[in-house]
Amino acid sequence: MLFGRLLRGLGMDVNPGRMIDLVSVLDLISLQRKDDVHGAMRSLLVHKREEFALFDAAFEAFWRDGLGEWKDVDLDAFNRKPPRPKRPRTAPPPLNEPDAEDDSANQQSTITHQPVLMVTRTYSDREVLRHKNFGELSGEELSAIKQLMKELVWNLGERRTRRYEPGKGALFDLRRTLRRNLKHGGEIVQWDRREPKFRPRPLVVIADISGSMERFTRLLLHFVYSLVEGLTNQRIESFVFGTRLTRITRQLRHRSVDTALGEVSKVVTDWNGGTRIGESLKSFNFQWGRRALGHGAVVLVISDGWDRGDPKLLGDEMARLHRSCHRLIWLNPLLGSPEYEPLTRGMQAALPHCDDFLPVHNLKSLEELAERIANLDGTRRSEVAKKKR
Repeated sequence: MLFGRLLRGLGMDVNPGRMIDLVSVLDLISLQRKDDVHGAMRSLLVHKREEFALFDAAFEAFWRDGLGEWKDVDLDAFNRKPPRPKRPRTAPPPLNEPDAEDDSANQQSTITHQPVLMVTRTYSDREVLRHKNFGELSGEELSAIKQLMKELVWNLGERRTRRYEPGKGALFDLRRTLRRNLKHGGEIVQWDRREPKFRPRPLVVIADISGSMERFTRLLLHFVYSLVEGLTNQRIESFVFGTRLTRITRQLRHRSVDTALGEVSKVVTDWNGGTRIGESLKSFNFQWGRRALGHGAVVLVISDGWDRGDPKLLGDEMARLHRSCHRLIWLNPLLGSPEYEPLTRGMQAALPHCDDFLPVHNLKSLEELAERIANLDGTRRSEVAKKKR
């Protein structure tokens, strides 16, 4: 509404009907994307070619970067000439013609009372939230981060299967060729070909919910839920662990994130307790590995590496997990700190078997993770895998 008042003050035809249409359209797009909001407003509120530049200048001034508090926007800053008033052709002369001094006083009064609008909302908040640590977020910032997580685009790539499908490959499809050419009396007039069939890769998420991860647990569960929502056409298995492993795949399938997390809290009994990473991974490898790790799965282990169990057991189970999956990625929320070094026994035992060791402490790290996963190829890039070759 403030932006509409600004445009009307600049002389643009922004009536209540157009503002109602704009409010309806804004419900269908993301308010966090500045370009989308700009395009929607410009298409609905600008109806003259000569007003495009004026609208763009007003939009940038209204939503300018770095504006965190209430500021003043003076319409004189646009240096726009006021529109000429339209006078009737046959207007009767005024009874009392004002003198020059009165006319100049009226003009001065008009300039003095030029409307000034107050502006408070900016798009710089998104950039600040992208770099803010998950453990330092306030209540309002948590809600904004959860909304931004829903907008992340996830793509695990595809794997080549042993099956083939009709296409333009190098192999001939004899069965389809014979079936098609029987219509022409059995004479072969066209050769059909086939190509390898590709399917999306499965994803396995194993998240730490022990006491040392308490600051990050709930938000990281929202992250796992956003993965499930964003990869609807792919098979995803989700697990959490503290002192024992718990499967939460079924609980995260609810449409409501609050309902899903509520169901998770009912089945998990070791919240904010100790950490047995090695024993939890052993339970996964022997109970769920054959079912979840087939077909070139990508595995995400989310943990800070603090472990009270046997380091040798952790190393052995990480090695087993590494051999069974396509890509093993360890996400550590402490890695975002410049002073952090992986010196704990758990991290020392696990790192030699990780293909990627990445931070997961803010929204920017999640965006980089999505880009890294989308660009996975058929080879492993870890130093360990290179040495084995």
